[in-house]
Amino acid sequence: MTAPVFLADPADLSREGFTLAGPEGRHAAAVRRLRAGERLDLTDGAGAVAECVVDDAGKDSLRVRVLRRYEVPAPRPRLVVVQGLPKGDRGELAVEMMTEAGVDVIVPWAAARCVTQWKGERAARSLARWRSTAREAAKQSRRFHLPEVTDLARTAEVAALLSAAALGVVLHEEAASPLSGLPLPADGDIVVVVGPEGGVSEEEIAAFRAAGAAPALLGPTVLRTSTAGVAAVAVLQARTGRW
Repeated sequence: MTAPVFLADPADLSREGFTLAGPEGRHAAAVRRLRAGERLDLTDGAGAVAECVVDDAGKDSLRVRVLRRYEVPAPRPRLVVVQGLPKGDRGELAVEMMTEAGVDVIVPWAAARCVTQWKGERAARSLARWRSTAREAAKQSRRFHLPEVTDLARTAEVAALLSAAALGVVLHEEAASPLSGLPLPADGDIVVVVGPEGGVSEEEIAAFRAAGAAPALLGPTVLRTSTAGVAAVAVLQARTGRW
């Protein structure tokens, strides 16, 4: 098995040895039950990696020694998915799968036809769950660059993202051009908009077209909003050569 990945403070990664404590140390020691002599990789989530070995295992912490350090460059172009808010726990499912597939930025979007609404305390709790899901999925999939989960965006903010992107795409079942056939940039941001269960409204499509986005067809079937994003990321990963 490959070495498990845990998050560590950037300052600790520069040391020859240190104690991995807090939630990460507790998970490594009490849940993963790592013991002396076992390997683990620590990262700051921004590309810095320290290959480590456990020197001593406590009840809720590990004493580790750094064997090697290296930097993992951020992949390019950057993949950004604007995700219309799904119903129930499908939002966390979408975040988990997109993170495992390698998305770089996830933007929760309050689309006009979203059944789910993030307001007040619910918004803070939901965003925290998305970010926690992304963090845990990144560690599970051995990613050394954690995806960013932004604050909730409105349609005007999504249009601004599309306007600034190297390529802006809106997944739409009535589009004429397939995502697999669009010319892709070598650098910059590829921003893909995934609508909610009710779809993207005509007003939103118009705003996104005005921002320079191109409607694109993902495939011959209609996917749920919680699975369309990961399918789009997989297509783009293969086509850009990141996979």
